Amino acid sequence: MIAFTAAEIADITHGRLTGDPGIVPSSVVTDSREATPGSLYVAKPGEHADGHSFVDAAFARGAVLTLAEREVADSDGNPYPAVVVDDAVLAMGALAAEAVRRIRAEREQRGEKFTVVGITGSAGKTTTKDLLAGVLSTAGATVAPQGSYNGEVGVPLTVFAADAGTRFLVIEMGATGLGHIKYLAGMVKPDIGVVLMVGTAHAGEFGGVENIAKTKGELVEALSENGTAVLNLDDGRVAAMRSRTKAKVLGFSAQPATSEEVEARNVVVDADGYPGFDLVLPDGGPSVHVHSRLIGAHHVTNLLAAAAAAFAAGIPAVDIASSLSSQQAASRWRMERTEREDGVTIINDAYNANPESMRAALRTLADIGQGRRTWAVLGAMLELGEDSIREHTAVGTQVVRLNISRLVVVGREARALYVSAIQEGSWGDECSFTETVEEAYELLQNELRPGDLVLFKSSNGVGLRHLGDRIALPPRAEPTGESAAEAAASEGNELL
Repeated sequence: MIAFTAAEIADITHGRLTGDPGIVPSSVVTDSREATPGSLYVAKPGEHADGHSFVDAAFARGAVLTLAEREVADSDGNPYPAVVVDDAVLAMGALAAEAVRRIRAEREQRGEKFTVVGITGSAGKTTTKDLLAGVLSTAGATVAPQGSYNGEVGVPLTVFAADAGTRFLVIEMGATGLGHIKYLAGMVKPDIGVVLMVGTAHAGEFGGVENIAKTKGELVEALSENGTAVLNLDDGRVAAMRSRTKAKVLGFSAQPATSEEVEARNVVVDADGYPGFDLVLPDGGPSVHVHSRLIGAHHVTNLLAAAAAAFAAGIPAVDIASSLSSQQAASRWRMERTEREDGVTIINDAYNANPESMRAALRTLADIGQGRRTWAVLGAMLELGEDSIREHTAVGTQVVRLNISRLVVVGREARALYVSAIQEGSWGDECSFTETVEEAYELLQNELRPGDLVLFKSSNGVGLRHLGDRIALPPRAEPTGESAAEAAASEGNELL
């Protein structure tokens, strides 16, 4: 990370320093369990616990300074070294913004480039981020988020992992309301902004799909005239963002496009669900072939977005195609495939869910499940507001029309999905409803047979990703649990 003295941190965050002004932290953490010698521990209030309660633990692990909203004393009554601020999360953002400014200034002074790429969208952010980071890393030191670090805490933590040796900084941007992307973009000032899609997830929280589009467009509005807006032309609301930016626009499409766009031609999906296509870039050169190792035709959008952003960053076509063809899923619970020794195949795509991603996952299950008994284990799509019953009903209908062999619906929030499947013509043992994850676990353990293909899909808060992990283990084996880092990354609400 960029080196800041305690005095500088206090100045940047408008905080009050208690302790040695010359302390220079070597890392920043928000989880006391992740503190190491030299850490700055951010004591932020959380949904389930107050970080100030863990200052002792952070310093016991080697923290040297805390960014906090009040002083905390040790067992002898001596205050821990701290920068005391009104809002620890906003202070993190201010420090991250200064870190980006310093990295850019230092690299420019050396005559070196520094490129920040922001990625947002209702689905596909993490996969696209992983793909793009993989491509960019072939051309220079690249920093990208862990997991889905995409909010007001995760974005600064990603920034703090960068330093003056960083060539590319990839930032995933999530939101739960208007102004959130604007805040994150103002923090990191991206050179390239990628918008993937505008979906209906979190529509209730946002107050409608149009507000989601407004929020996503905040990214391209933040770009300078020297920047590049990478837009999905296959999504009408995203394509319309062209008028909202002064930056150059680079569109991408899986449909026939113009010579000025990034295009996927001759798209095919093989028997294992891996998509391939000819990638056409607007440089007048020949197409290059991409054969992805990600499961599902819906990943063509993510692959194209990563290709377009990499092209805007100056990566040659052959290097883009080679990297995209070699990468597997880098983040957990995104179409994560596990082959059990008894012949059962698990596809765990239960990190999040919205109507668009649910439909895509179910189509993939049907496509690659030809000749096998297929299972869809589905939980609720959260935060859909007044559209919740209608959207869950539509998914239940789709399951039946795709001829998926077995449906297991988990939890009352998803019951409309079960009811619609029954009404569409799925009954008896084809369709099951369980109140709890544990009931679903017992059902699956008792009824899965060798050769079965099982999809797990739900919003993060439902917890089906953990059910998928349990079922992926040998029958009756129990998981060892998440690591502290995984637990920290999966806490809290999903960010659209």
